[in-house]
Amino acid sequence: MSADPTLLVQMAVMLLVIGGFAGVLAGLLGVGGGIILVPGFFYAFTALGYGGPQLMQMCLATSLATIAVTSARSVQAHHQRGAVDWSILRGWAPVIALGAVLGVLVAASLRSVVLQGIFGVLGMMLGLFMALGHPDWRLGPRMPVGLTRAAQGSSIGFLSVLMGIGGGSFAVPLMSLYGVTMHRAVATAAGFGLLIAVPSVAAFALVPVAPAPPLSLGALNLPAFGIVIAMTLLTAPLGARLAHALDPKPLKRIFAVFIMVMALNMLRKALGF
Repeated sequence: MSADPTLLVQMAVMLLVIGGFAGVLAGLLGVGGGIILVPGFFYAFTALGYGGPQLMQMCLATSLATIAVTSARSVQAHHQRGAVDWSILRGWAPVIALGAVLGVLVAASLRSVVLQGIFGVLGMMLGLFMALGHPDWRLGPRMPVGLTRAAQGSSIGFLSVLMGIGGGSFAVPLMSLYGVTMHRAVATAAGFGLLIAVPSVAAFALVPVAPAPPLSLGALNLPAFGIVIAMTLLTAPLGARLAHALDPKPLKRIFAVFIMVMALNMLRKALGF
């Protein structure tokens, strides 16, 4: 499809707003942008007339592409502070990457409405955990190995791709449940995001999507990727400054409610209401 200049301007304006909002929230609450970007892309592309049966695949792929960039920068920053637990990252890397590739294979075969439903259900679970979870909850004294690690790591990669997120929303609570400190869990989860995003984006770029917005490579929309990356890099520092000025606990509960509202809206659309 040729790139209509008017359509590109409309896309640019909508994506500037979406990327700016995602960047502020990422800096303010330390959450990955995917939980914001996937619904944002969905509504933007739908409003522009691209609400086909494969729309969610494009939303997932484009969100994961932005996560590949932001996760790389985050890992570098956390490594400079010595916060990344490389032993966890090395041990979990193969199963997380495997789960991510399996997630792409499944997502490529599903219709958009099914992926909307999956996003809605998982989003509700994440929102409830964020709102009600307790920092003292534990599954064990240390991170698991063997079959437990394989099952949990591949599940993180698989479910993250089906939601278009970097894995931190699953990995940080999981590591906390095994006694990893929050600071170390957040830093290490950034590495999980890179392991999830890179292979999944490469695979999604080979998935044909129709109808697709202008300048798309498989399921990846290049203008959306570029604009959102630029905006998140600009606005994330603003969110970080706000985080130092505000109490994060009520903000996280407010954000949990926000996630659940978006998830319920996705479920509503998936069910045809």
